[in-house]
Amino acid sequence: MSKSTENFKITNPIHFLALGFGSGLLPKAPGTYGTLAAIPLYLLLAPLSINNYLLIVIIMSFAGIYICGKAAKDSGVHDHGAIVWDEIVGFLITMFMMPTTWQTIAVGFILFRIFDIFKPWPISFVDKNLHGGLGIMVDDILAGLAALACMHLIF
Repeated sequence: MSKSTENFKITNPIHFLALGFGSGLLPKAPGTYGTLAAIPLYLLLAPLSINNYLLIVIIMSFAGIYICGKAAKDSGVHDHGAIVWDEIVGFLITMFMMPTTWQTIAVGFILFRIFDIFKPWPISFVDKNLHGGLGIMVDDILAGLAALACMHLIF
């Protein structure tokens, strides 16, 4: 990773969450590792009712504004690649109301990563124009919603 991670402290609970339980510190493609880290969390949440799943994802989204913003400020880098809480939330959005099978998880993973990496409009607009924790979160929320729409068309 080209940007230093020395300002992150894995013992800091905010950094631990922002770094996707440490997955964002892995070399090369931290967003992909962050999305992989979301899979066990999804498997824990999947049996919940639709309302409870949605409530938890909404809470995680709002908390993510603070978590990602604080971690970015502490690192001195806006949207540092190691900050992957937004990918975790984006994947959970992708999987909303989907059956829990290895096929849906695999397709959801691939679709979310495509939307997150390539950032088609309006995701790219948000990515360039919103800053701070809100900006870090919203582009991945939009990527998750786009992937979710595709998932519901496919499945």
